[in-house]
Amino acid sequence: MKAIILVGGEGTRLRPLTYSVVKPMVPVVNRPFIEHVILKLAAHGINDIVLAMGYKPDSIFAYFKDGAGAGIKLSYSLEEKPLGTAGAVKNAGGHVEDTFFVLNGDTFSDIDYTEMLAFHRRNRALATIALSYVDDPTRFGVVETDKSGRVKAFIEKPTRDRVTSNWINAGVYILQPSVLGCIPDNQFFMFEKGVFPPLLERGERVFGYAVKSYWIDMGRPSQYHQLNCDVLRGLCSSPLYSVKDITIEQRCSVHPSARITGPAIINNGCNIAEDAVIIGPAVIGSNCIIGKGAVIENSVLWDDIIVGAGASITGSIIASGAKIEENARLEDLTVNQDAPSDPITKKI
Repeated sequence: MKAIILVGGEGTRLRPLTYSVVKPMVPVVNRPFIEHVILKLAAHGINDIVLAMGYKPDSIFAYFKDGAGAGIKLSYSLEEKPLGTAGAVKNAGGHVEDTFFVLNGDTFSDIDYTEMLAFHRRNRALATIALSYVDDPTRFGVVETDKSGRVKAFIEKPTRDRVTSNWINAGVYILQPSVLGCIPDNQFFMFEKGVFPPLLERGERVFGYAVKSYWIDMGRPSQYHQLNCDVLRGLCSSPLYSVKDITIEQRCSVHPSARITGPAIINNGCNIAEDAVIIGPAVIGSNCIIGKGAVIENSVLWDDIIVGAGASITGSIIASGAKIEENARLEDLTVNQDAPSDPITKKI
C-alpha cells in the first residue's frame, strides 16, 4: 500500500521555529516529526511512501535517504512552485497505480489506517476523508455526513454562525487513482475547494471516516508544544517512543543533587548541573547544558542549548543553539536565535 505525505510548505504558522529547521524535521520527543508519521504508516503495512516536498528538501534527503534501512521504500516528489494539497498529489501521481493514502504533513494521530482502508473498501468509495471532532471547527473544514458516513457537504473554515457540524477534515484521505483526473497539471489546486465539492456535485461516492482516537494539527507553536507533552504522557502513541516516567539517554551527566520529575526525556550528551530542577512534561535535546540551580518546567528544548545558572524556563520551546543567560526568566515563549527578529518575544 502506498501513501503520499504532503510535507511541502515552509511552515509559516510554526515560525519562529522553522527559521532554523524545515517543518517536517521539527523534533517531537527528539525525533523528526515526519519520522513518527512514516513509522506509524509502516506499522499498518503502508511502507511505500512518497514525500511531496517543495521547500529546502536537502535535510530531509540527508536524514531519510531511500528509507531502506527501516524496511520502507521512500520516494520524493519535488515542486518547483507551490501547488497546494491537490496539486502536490497530482505532481506525485506518477508514483501511484492503485488505491492510496494522502496525509497532510501537519497532523499527528492514532488513526487506525487498517480499519480506515477497510471502511473505504466496504463503501466502494472513490474518496474517503478522515474526520476528527473538535470543539471549535472555525479554523478547519467542516464535513457534513449522513448516517452511513456518506459526505453531504463541505464548509471550509466556517464562521461561527455557519457551523453545522463539529466534524472536521482531519487531513488524511484514501483515494482511487481516478481522482487524479480531477486535478490539473502544474497548477495550484486544493482538495478542500477544487476536488471534493465537485465530486459531490457529480454524485460520486465520497465518505467520511470518523476518527475517535487522538488527533492534532501541530501547525502552531502551542499545538507543537502540546503534542510533545501528549506523547510524553502517553496520550498518543508513537513507534519511536516508549512511555516512561524518566528517560536519560547515553553520555549524560546528572549531578546527584539535581532533581528530575517526569515525564521527561533527556537526550544524549547532556550535562545537568548541581541543584538543577527539571519538572515534566519536559523534553531536553542532545548536548544541552543545564546550569547550576536552573529550572526547566513543562518545556521543550532542542539540541546544543546552554541554560545559565539560576535561569528559569516554563512552558516554552527553545530551538537549537540558543543560550539562555544566567538568572533569565522565560515563560510561555518560543525562542530561536536564527529568527530574523528578537527571538525572545514570541509568545506560544
